[in-house]
Amino acid sequence: MEVSPETSATSTPGRARRADMKIGIIGAGNIGGNLTRRLTALGHDVSVANSRGPHTLKELADETGATPVRAEEAARGAEIAVVTVPLKAVPDLPSALFDEAADGLAVIDTGNYYPQRDGRIADIEDEGLTESRWTARQIGHPVVKAFNGTYAQDLLDRHRPAGDPERMALPVAGDDEAAKRKVRDLIEELGFDTVDAGGIDDSWRQQPGTPVYGLRGGVDAVTRAFAEASPERPEEFRG
Repeated sequence: MEVSPETSATSTPGRARRADMKIGIIGAGNIGGNLTRRLTALGHDVSVANSRGPHTLKELADETGATPVRAEEAARGAEIAVVTVPLKAVPDLPSALFDEAADGLAVIDTGNYYPQRDGRIADIEDEGLTESRWTARQIGHPVVKAFNGTYAQDLLDRHRPAGDPERMALPVAGDDEAAKRKVRDLIEELGFDTVDAGGIDDSWRQQPGTPVYGLRGGVDAVTRAFAEASPERPEEFRG
């Protein structure tokens, strides 16, 4: 299937950096932990939560300067929130998770559906919902899908300045163009180019088992991978 006409790439040398943005991270696993490390190093005000409570995040907080909080507090005042928990845990997130967030909140969904871990989700397998559409319905807020096919260690090791020939590109999908722009700007600040993957209903192109999933390539490689993707879910990712 061809990449949708709105798909575009960008690397924006000279874009003004937004310092000290308030960012909430829900989930302190490999991706959440390394995003906490990078975003605090860039000067952002990061609150981080997990399912076990703030006292279990003391080591990460001491290392990074992030503020450990309860999950229901993570998005308080945040301009960007990152939901980076297993899909099976998404329905158990606090119902008022985003009630005290800043206006124009962008929510990043890093999740992937692994039936062997998450159990079979009929809305995804039988109804054909993309994984991020399902997540958005569960949390009651639109999401921007990003980082789901990124190796956590690459966030620490493979960032590069704009224009570097080895700079990786990450796919980003979302329905809200303003939220998607905010997320793409943040990813570019982290040291990666971005490729617009279209809306959330197009985000099957970056789900597990697709050519772009886990790809360590630049803009051209990611764009080619989109064109080679099939909406058919691979057998190993079915429940």
